[in-house]
Amino acid sequence: MVRYSLLILFLLQFSLFAVGQKIKYKDLFVLLNAKQYDKAEPFLKLYLQENDDNPNAYLYMGIIFHDKAGKNNVLTETELLLSNIDSAVLFYDKAFQTIDEKEIRKNDEYYQAFNRRDFRTGKFGISLSDIQVDIETYIKGLNERKKNVLNLRKFFDESQAKYTRAGNQFEKLQSPFSDERDFYLQSDEAMLSALKNLSVVFDSSMLMFDNYKKTLELLGNTGYNQTVSLVEIKTFKQDGITKADFALDDLRLWDYKLWAESVSKKITEEINPLRDHLVSYDIKINKLRDKLIKDSVSVSKEIAELRVELNKEKLKNYDSDPLPVSLFNMKFSEIEYLSQVIENDLKRDSANVHLHLELLNSELKSIQEIDSLATKILSTNLEKEAINYQHFVSNAYGNMSVLRSGVKTMKDFAVREYAKRNREWENTMQALKWIVTPTDSIPLFFDDELNSKFYPIIVSENSHTAGLMFADTIATGYFYTITPAHRLAVHASFEVDATIFRKRNLPVTKGLSTTGGKGLTYFVLFYSETKVDDKYPVQVAKIGKDYGLIWQSSFQFELQPADLIYMVDSNELSVKTTSPTGENKMVVIDKDGKRIL
Repeated sequence: MVRYSLLILFLLQFSLFAVGQKIKYKDLFVLLNAKQYDKAEPFLKLYLQENDDNPNAYLYMGIIFHDKAGKNNVLTETELLLSNIDSAVLFYDKAFQTIDEKEIRKNDEYYQAFNRRDFRTGKFGISLSDIQVDIETYIKGLNERKKNVLNLRKFFDESQAKYTRAGNQFEKLQSPFSDERDFYLQSDEAMLSALKNLSVVFDSSMLMFDNYKKTLELLGNTGYNQTVSLVEIKTFKQDGITKADFALDDLRLWDYKLWAESVSKKITEEINPLRDHLVSYDIKINKLRDKLIKDSVSVSKEIAELRVELNKEKLKNYDSDPLPVSLFNMKFSEIEYLSQVIENDLKRDSANVHLHLELLNSELKSIQEIDSLATKILSTNLEKEAINYQHFVSNAYGNMSVLRSGVKTMKDFAVREYAKRNREWENTMQALKWIVTPTDSIPLFFDDELNSKFYPIIVSENSHTAGLMFADTIATGYFYTITPAHRLAVHASFEVDATIFRKRNLPVTKGLSTTGGKGLTYFVLFYSETKVDDKYPVQVAKIGKDYGLIWQSSFQFELQPADLIYMVDSNELSVKTTSPTGENKMVVIDKDGKRIL
């Protein structure tokens, strides 16, 4: 049959182009009957141009376009498919109008496809009514298919267009912000509205896609069977921006609705309440400061309690270093410092110089914290931060200029306070270097260029000092206890060997001391590292807390003094002496200052 059809095709071509004869329908029918529609179509069109009275030709022209419409891709060849359907319906309709009983009797060989058994008679035959019913069925099916194709294309295009629109809306929401932090912190009602609209548009896209899938089922085998997989948007600046090919079977789409609803929930349930919380929190801090200034009372306890109220961790989910928290910390530092000053003022009446220094150290540390926090805030990009915290800046400060001015004022305050307290600290440190008496100041430090008549040899921190005093050229030993107030308390002066303990011999003059009887008794020993008559000159004095100088004695030691040991039970003083070679020897002095060993 195929060979015969090809032969007919060859003969047709030869008769048309070589000989120039007209197409004979009976020859063309061989191709039509063999369903060689692609080969027959051009000749059938030529035939109909010259023969418009052949109902069977119209029928087969309808069949050809029907066949072509069945092969067209519903998405990539939609217009062609619809055109072929319209053409098929047109030719079917012409066939329906022109096929009659006479036509069937005259050309029954052309209608053998409609040869069927008559259920009443049981005989085979060709019926006009059967032909008409089939043609009507063809037309109805094509019209139904056309309607479904139009709907399919509409749903497909709308689904894709709405998804693209959703993607564009997502990019419009995302692109102005450098990161997720700025996105959330700069959110507003307009953003919430845009997020809601994004969710609606994405929903509409998915609804259109569902309709597309249902229509696809009505069309039967189309070659399309897309399955949607919704992909969650997790990385703000990376996800959600790639496009989708709706023709792919594995259709992966960004879940814009899930993202929009999640973001909206965070903004309404976390960000907006946080904004209100920051403003109300700032008001509480200001009220606490007003209380401190007005009543001149410390609010340290209230500050500690208020610090706990700040929902800092939730805010840090969106911003690792929030501007409001830095401002709060700066304000807290100032209030804590002012409270500290009030509390310390109650202690400044104490004569304890060390306590004064301790108070000043703590205050200086607090001032440094204020300065550090203010400096940090001023070094940040406040204009950018103000955009992120517009609600807070507007409600707490009014505008950015007021905020910046407030921070600058705080820094200037810290600088002034630090200079003031530092001067006090330096004065206090100087006070720690002296014992002040009604007539003299006794140094508690060693300095070769010391311009004083007192030259310390022993300084036992926070306990006592001893040395030599030169009123003129003659040395006198002195002893003073060091009290917290660095004022005159237990003291004594005693004679020393003026020929040994001279001013020029101070570099080789050393001393040892010890206490006994729970601080009721003090022993002071001066010696010269330079031997006299092959022995070390030694001067020892015993001072009692309630009696002053008890005794003083001069000695000559064979070895150099190294340590003092007071024997409470015997009231004796043992002096450990040692030689450069490591030889040790104990010298014992009794309660009256006499050497007994």
